[in-house]
Amino acid sequence: MITTNDFKTGITIQSDGNLWSVIEFQHVKPGKGSAFVRSKLRNLRTGAVIDKTWRAGEKVATAHIDKNKMAYLYSAGDTYVFMNNETYEQIEIPFAQIEYQLNFIVEGMEVNVISFEGEILGVDIPEKVTLTVTEADPAVKGNTAQSATKDCVVETGFKLQVPLFVNQGDKIVINTSTGKYDTRA
Repeated sequence: MITTNDFKTGITIQSDGNLWSVIEFQHVKPGKGSAFVRSKLRNLRTGAVIDKTWRAGEKVATAHIDKNKMAYLYSAGDTYVFMNNETYEQIEIPFAQIEYQLNFIVEGMEVNVISFEGEILGVDIPEKVTLTVTEADPAVKGNTAQSATKDCVVETGFKLQVPLFVNQGDKIVINTSTGKYDTRA
């Protein structure tokens, strides 16, 4: 058990029968009345984000989340197979749990599989990944008063905007939290 005064970004808690990860928090001490903690929480099972206000010092149960390093092997219909490189144990994760993360995962890539008491919650991918451009629109000179961009598709099938100098076959670094181009690799 921790109190709301111990909140830190990234800490996992149990509340209302769900598992939550603290995204943001702010301690507020109004001039009149008691102090409280305003927080933004992400549901680890559904991915939904909510705002919740707590009384200062309120006790909350912590949730111990296990992260196991596993390599992505292949897709089998609607499930995706990951393997622990040390024990060679394989697990299957349904598409719905990792739909967004699949935009950045290629075969053989190592990711952290997140679980709570044996229940698989999803995968944790690196903040930045390097992927190869498979399709890129040709660069068109024209209205370049602002930073000019064009559409491109990377090897996972993810579509994003990139600068005009990026061509097919280039390796680019993508920020996985925003889904935007970061730099050329």
